Amino acid sequence: MSVPYWRLSGFYFFYFATLGGFLPYWSLYLKDSGFNADQIGELSALLVGTKIIAPNLWGWVADYTGKSLRIIRIASLFAAVIFAGFLIDRDYLWFAWFTIGFSFFWNAALPQFEAVTLFHLKSDPHRYSQIRLWGSVGFIATVLGIGWLLEKQPISMLPAVITVLLALIWIVTLMTPDAHASDRETEPVGLMQILKKPEVLAFLIVYLLLQIAHGPYYVFYSIYLKQYHYSTTITGILWALGVCAEIVLFIYMRRLLKRYSLRHILLFSIVLAVARWLMIAWCTDNLWLLIFAQLLHAATFGSAHAAAIHLVHLYFGRQHQGKGQALYSSLSYGVGGMMGSLYSGYYWESMGPAFVYSMAAVACGFAFIIAYLWIGFENTQRSPL
Repeated sequence: MSVPYWRLSGFYFFYFATLGGFLPYWSLYLKDSGFNADQIGELSALLVGTKIIAPNLWGWVADYTGKSLRIIRIASLFAAVIFAGFLIDRDYLWFAWFTIGFSFFWNAALPQFEAVTLFHLKSDPHRYSQIRLWGSVGFIATVLGIGWLLEKQPISMLPAVITVLLALIWIVTLMTPDAHASDRETEPVGLMQILKKPEVLAFLIVYLLLQIAHGPYYVFYSIYLKQYHYSTTITGILWALGVCAEIVLFIYMRRLLKRYSLRHILLFSIVLAVARWLMIAWCTDNLWLLIFAQLLHAATFGSAHAAAIHLVHLYFGRQHQGKGQALYSSLSYGVGGMMGSLYSGYYWESMGPAFVYSMAAVACGFAFIIAYLWIGFENTQRSPL
């Protein structure tokens, strides 16, 4: 069966287009709705908190039932329906409960769709990056498009826009054909047997540390630039530049995977991550170095994430693919993202931005040591899948 390239790409496009409409503007909408800083922080924490639990629960259900795409469709539908509840009321408790409900289903979809994509690509997994790049395109489209729209329209219309994007995700899942794991794995391997392997534990810890390092970037980067009197236009361009670099990387990732091992790609990505956070920490007054640091987003997120998806597929096999993708997502983006946000918030004013971003570089340094020692070359040769 041929790979449904555009339908798979369509899911990533609309999923990350929704994220592009949500991440930069949702806190502004909450503030416009009358919530104070503490309430905005609590509502944001609820989003991250469910990301720790929901992917693992849905991943277990997907692997147990073998109905990954059906779960994705149900989760996408309920995420859209529940998010529409933000159109009804602006009470804090109402927002809190609907945030929990929405994020519980929203965070179920992506890890399982990663597994479905790799099931479709079983004969040529290196095409994953060429499909995933459309998510980056969608993110840029909505970041710029909604930013332009909100200059002309009140921000109160943001929930309606995001609800439409969520509905489009669900529609794309209905058009996507199902794919199942092959039966090549004749001897079932228990999940705990996999998790006890040193290289698997090292992999999870490495990506936890990498997302801890990204925490201050996602939370405070725009505020940091504003402190150095960069305009909102330049700030937006720098954000978009990082995602553009990520797109270019995804275009060429297939060639890189055929030429270099996953171990080498991961180690090189971590080295560039250390350099990126140090440049942001100490060279903020130099725009050209900031531009270069943003181009390194291609490595700190792009190649590192592509390597992670392949490593999950390699380590967890087809039998535990849904649980593996969910565990990677919840530990790195959930726990790691929450820890990064918390430490950067606690030390931003007391120790200063340079210290916070330097600690991000230190976290990546520890990640490099762990990856170098325990993610073995023999298990991550070229063309691993």
